[in-house]
Amino acid sequence: MYNLVSFSGIFILMFFAWSLSSDRKVVNWRVIIGGCALQLVFALFIFIVPAGADAFQFINDMLVKVIAVASTGTKFLFGRLALPPGSTDEWGGESLGFIFAFQALPTIIFFASLMSILYYIGIMPRLIKLFSKVFTRLMKVSGAESLCASSNIFVGIESATTIRPYLQKMTRSELCTVLTAGMATIASSVLAIYIMILQKQFPGIAGHLVSASFLSAPAAIIMSKLLLPETGKPETLGVDVEPYYERESSFIEASINGANAGLKLVGGIIALLVAFLGIVALADYMAMGIGQRINEFAGISIDWSLKGLMGYVFYPFTLIIGVPPSDAFEISKIIGERVIVTETKSYMDLAILIDNGTLQNPRSAFLATYALCGFAHIASLAIFVGGIAALVPERTSDLSAVGPRALLAATLACLMTACVAGTFFGGGSILLG
Repeated sequence: MYNLVSFSGIFILMFFAWSLSSDRKVVNWRVIIGGCALQLVFALFIFIVPAGADAFQFINDMLVKVIAVASTGTKFLFGRLALPPGSTDEWGGESLGFIFAFQALPTIIFFASLMSILYYIGIMPRLIKLFSKVFTRLMKVSGAESLCASSNIFVGIESATTIRPYLQKMTRSELCTVLTAGMATIASSVLAIYIMILQKQFPGIAGHLVSASFLSAPAAIIMSKLLLPETGKPETLGVDVEPYYERESSFIEASINGANAGLKLVGGIIALLVAFLGIVALADYMAMGIGQRINEFAGISIDWSLKGLMGYVFYPFTLIIGVPPSDAFEISKIIGERVIVTETKSYMDLAILIDNGTLQNPRSAFLATYALCGFAHIASLAIFVGGIAALVPERTSDLSAVGPRALLAATLACLMTACVAGTFFGGGSILLG
């Protein structure tokens, strides 16, 4: 029954996006039909077809092993602080438990360096161009926005540089799609963080995060085009474009530049978490203080924390994606929390819910994993708008104008991805393995 609810949720979410469209008379049916077909076929292959299940398991196991290898440098620098919970080092020293700063964040530097190397040897450009061709031909969108959306499957804000020559002449609808694709997906450099947070509770998390990023790319295009449909004439409509990037002169330079970029990203994440978690805690303190007096005066019981208030907002959407009512409010709170304090904190809270046995149905954790897999939060909106505006300052006003709509589209795209995954939920097999 809940699989049917998730399947229905795909169309309910699209209808909701269309109802808020800037021009409801303009609907690109190729985007809707092609994008939905692409998602459903991919999910069917991964979750139902035996060969797809084997590929899923291979990707999951490979990522887990890569992360284990990636911790070599971290252990050398930080010793026992870098040991995962329950492990020991070669001298018999035991782990001090999970320490986010010393175990999760340093892996970003490794993955950023690895991705830079994959760019240098030509693997990433070929993969990106392959997905771009599929999006362009199947969904009838411009080659530039297809290229950017496919880049976001693997990387983050730097994906905008792959279409740098086209940014200046892009339509507002294209710019909205570029922003949406960036916020609806996750970068490979931060993938390791979420795997480390949830691997104990959810052994198959690595494969699910990869499949979520693949599913979210077409979902982002669909939601973006429903909320801000194309009314202009894109320069690269139906045309395949080549990824633009500056290739390093050597393998070593690529590795060094990638590591330095990863270090900057780590610094940004640290600053973001310190600032936002502190600000949210202060806002929570004030809201709950005022809310407690309102509750006493009115004789009601409402959760006035920001997390609780966002939970009320996202509660109907949580039911729409197929989360059982028994767990819906808890899941809606962490989905809503993501909008304010980033998906990292939400994944941490999901791990706590699973550890404490709060969730009554394994389906709830599964759907939350997909719904949270994206940079759809206020901080990312500022990062993506600011980052792309730095490349094309003359489009700053357009980027700022379409930014809020792109954030809404990205949030709906993540929920749509959860719906697609929920349609094929099996309760056992690889879905929870």
